[in-house]
Amino acid sequence: MDGEAIPSAGAAQQPLTDHLRFLTCGSVDDGKSTLIGRLLHDTGQVADDQLAALARDSARFGTNGKALDFALLLDGLEAEREQGITIDVAHRYFSTPRRNFIVADTPGHEQYTRNMATGASGADAAIILVDATRGLTAQTERHSRIVSLFGIRHVILAVNKIDLVDHDPDVFRTLREAYEAFAADLSFRTITAVPISARHGDNVVSRPPALSWFDGPTLIEALEAVPVRDGRSDRPFRFVVHYVNRRDQTFRGYAGTVASGRIRPGDPIAVSPSGRTATVSRIVTWDGDLETAEAGDAVTLVLDQDIDVSRGDVFTPASDRAASVDRFAASLLWMDDKPYSPSRSLRIRIGARTTSARLTLDGDREVRPNEIVGATLNLQSAVAFDAFADEPALGAFTLIDRLTGGVVAAGVAARAVDQVSDIHPAAHAVSPAERAELNGHQGGAVWLTGLSGAGKSTIAAALERKLHSRGVRTTLLDGDNLRHGLNRDLGFSPEDRSENIRRAAEVARLFADAGVISLCAFISPTEAARAAARDRFAPDGFLEVFVDTPITDCRKRDPKGLYAKSDRGAVTGLTGVDAAWEPPAQPDLRLDTLHLSPEASADQILSLLEQQRWIPKG
Repeated sequence: MDGEAIPSAGAAQQPLTDHLRFLTCGSVDDGKSTLIGRLLHDTGQVADDQLAALARDSARFGTNGKALDFALLLDGLEAEREQGITIDVAHRYFSTPRRNFIVADTPGHEQYTRNMATGASGADAAIILVDATRGLTAQTERHSRIVSLFGIRHVILAVNKIDLVDHDPDVFRTLREAYEAFAADLSFRTITAVPISARHGDNVVSRPPALSWFDGPTLIEALEAVPVRDGRSDRPFRFVVHYVNRRDQTFRGYAGTVASGRIRPGDPIAVSPSGRTATVSRIVTWDGDLETAEAGDAVTLVLDQDIDVSRGDVFTPASDRAASVDRFAASLLWMDDKPYSPSRSLRIRIGARTTSARLTLDGDREVRPNEIVGATLNLQSAVAFDAFADEPALGAFTLIDRLTGGVVAAGVAARAVDQVSDIHPAAHAVSPAERAELNGHQGGAVWLTGLSGAGKSTIAAALERKLHSRGVRTTLLDGDNLRHGLNRDLGFSPEDRSENIRRAAEVARLFADAGVISLCAFISPTEAARAAARDRFAPDGFLEVFVDTPITDCRKRDPKGLYAKSDRGAVTGLTGVDAAWEPPAQPDLRLDTLHLSPEASADQILSLLEQQRWIPKG
């Protein structure tokens, strides 16, 4: 195996001060929980009362007759005990004179592979268990690929149940060679193979006479020798903002954990993806200010000026910024029971940022649960981006089903696609707050959605006149008007409709940045399209107004004759007739146009703008 070698256990006996995070994984019944229980017991981590409880549990649930069943130290869920399998990821802590350990016992059953992926995140090493009587399995290979995918570079191949093959060295050598051949195309730096019997404790902590032919380390010696070279403090500075702290009018700080590098008061920083710049003035903690903070430190950074920063933004050195991208290639583990569908509405959580995303699998293929695939992600909003290999804190992500809120996939970013990483957004010299002070109102988008003929444009025009009479700067963006210019190249396919809304939202955001209120009248037929539009704006910069008119009344009005043409077959793809229409579930305002005139509807929006403090009260 190419790469750095693990030093022998006797090469250095001085105490270590680091922590090793590792996980165990393998197929069902390979002995993962038994192994960890044995490690806890043989390193003296099990108290007398725990041993007494283990004896009682072993008598009730155990699989070793009257002997202690060490797996029960970890299988804490009743469902696990009754089935004899691990479902949740169980974390345990133990230590030897040379090192502290945090171990995750991860599920072996294919149904719970998603839990195993959770255990892989943040681990330094992995123990891959193989049953000596069964050899390598599909789960062995799947787990190894997941371990490699999530950046674990040191693997210990534990050939368990060696006692059941009479401690045969040929069985061990065959499995070791087979695994090394399989793993040759994975990203492991070291693979250390160790024969063990977790049930009897053979070669876990102590060496048995039956394994005298093996001249390698015991399992605990192999764990003590795994290189732990964090190196995060030596990488470029990255700080993900998790919380904007405004404890009073005099204080504004940005709380988070330093992902990599170091930061000191006086250091210039850039905010990604916006491109704004500032200087760190203080590093605040509960115990007082710090002179420096480095990777792993949870701190609050105070800047020398008030700039627009929100959750999910990333602070970087002004001279070494993260790329700002909205499209990247990735590898991901599909975790949902339902198969992938191109039409599925997804959101991505990457770093601390959440935005809408469209997933395209390599080769336009089907994907099954627990399968690893290559993919391209198209994001509605640009994010600060580093490849996972360069910065895991920015390169790891999860995909979330917009409707259920469940996680459907986890993955790692590989590279930006069709974008130049050295291009960064230009920062505005004038802040939104300064524009609002000059204008007397804030900028934003009032997004009117509804069926054709619902009255969106009519209400928007009435609202525009009312706002203009009060000195409010506005612009009206109408779907038909944009299709005569900016969007004249787009048709009415689902893809073109989504692109139509994306462009309109981008234009409205530019107006909002300039302090103008955009009145946007678009059918925007799907929840995903409207949510994607909202994602382009600050949390308080977008209001969704549902112009709620039943389709029967829209047909009666039919101001453009579209319904009549649809009935004759002259028009196809009309929203609400032969194209999908998803009414807003939770709009900021619903207008019942059967009981409200356009003027009254405009007045209701006007009141909402006052309530939201977009404009002063008239």
